[in-house]
Order: sequence, then structure tokens, then C-alpha cells
Amino acid sequence: MTEAAPPRVFLVVVDETAEHRLAVHYAARRAAHTGGRVALLNVIEPVEVQHWISVQELAREERREAAEQLMQKLCDEVLPLAGTVPVVYIREGRPQDELVALINEEPSISILVLAAGTSQTGPGPLISYLTGKPAARLRIPITIVPGGLTLDQIDALS
Repeated sequence: MTEAAPPRVFLVVVDETAEHRLAVHYAARRAAHTGGRVALLNVIEPVEVQHWISVQELAREERREAAEQLMQKLCDEVLPLAGTVPVVYIREGRPQDELVALINEEPSISILVLAAGTSQTGPGPLISYLTGKPAARLRIPITIVPGGLTLDQIDALS
């Protein structure tokens, strides 16, 4: 008797950009078609040091609450598409550092899904970072969803 392979886990970094929704949708559709799961990562970046600790703590709590609300909304969207509730990670720090650390800590994560920005400034800081030297150190492949696709086009691809 052979053991079943663990399900693929499609990790998506979510933030305030519009294109992250494309990556979430793509990952959810791929998870549904492959018997996999979706994992969502939101990284709360530290605020500049405030003169009053209470102001800094309040700002931190507000960002954490906003991250939790975003994740809940995305979980509600992913469940009907993927058929499972996503795994949720909320971390604090630099997005690049926290993403790489999570990938290294969680052996179940098998694919990173990011969506490229469509602005004149480039595909986005994470894609720019990860397609450089750090890409060689990752243990998983990266799927980049073009930011100009529609949800219908993503459905056709996945």
C-alpha cells in the first residue's frame, strides 16, 4: 500500500495591490483542479519609530486588524473556488524576508503564486526581488500571473 502524496500548497502573498486578487483566484482554481490547498500570506511592515510607544502600538494593532479582515474576506472568496479553507499566515517584518522565511519553515508549501503589477514601475517589488539572486535559493517554483488578465482568462488557464 502506498501513501498518498501530500496535497500541493499554493502560497499567495496578499497586500493592498489590486493584482493580488488575480494570484489568489489562480491559486484557488489550481488547488481545486489538483486536489491542493491555498495558503495566504500577509506581511505587516513595521512603522517608523514613533515618539510615543502607545501611538506605535495603536498603529500596529490597527494594521493587524486590517490584515485579519482582509484575510477573512479572502478566505470567504477562496473556499467556494478551491473547496477548502486556506491556510492563513500573518507576519510582521519585511515582506521579502518573511516570505523566504515562511517557505523555508513550511515544507508543505510547494508553489509560490504572485501576480505581476501593470504599472510603469515594473512587476512589483517581490517579483523583482525573487527573480534576482534569491530565486536560486528558493526550494519551490514561482508562478507569475500577468496582472492584465481577467478572471475569465484565469479560469480558462487553470
